Amino acid sequence: MPDPAKIEIFDNPNPDRHYLITHTATEFTSLCPVTGQPDFGTLTFRYVADKTCIELRSLKLYLQSFRNEGIYYEAVTNRILTDLVGVCAPRWMEVQSQWTVRGGIHTNVTVRHGDDAVVPARL
Repeated sequence: MPDPAKIEIFDNPNPDRHYLITHTATEFTSLCPVTGQPDFGTLTFRYVADKTCIELRSLKLYLQSFRNEGIYYEAVTNRILTDLVGVCAPRWMEVQSQWTVRGGIHTNVTVRHGDDAVVPARL
């Protein structure tokens, strides 16, 4: 069961500056709640940190904990955003999931938190 309390954070080294952080996880897996078959996706995290940043090893372990979870694309993408916002309280965050083709349909889900005005222009 995914536990957001295990996601570690560290102090933002430049809390007075608005800068964009991007992480990409290319090997995300969860289970289709209908068929029980694995779903494979790439997750991209973009955020403007406030006081803290996300530690990557703990993020990786958190994401791996979805491997045996039966959950729809939309639900998992929204849950991850909610969990990450709860842990690090960013000024702005976006989570995008891009899923491999299933039944001839390719699905992307994008969810956001915060005011787009804090995202640095031209990044």
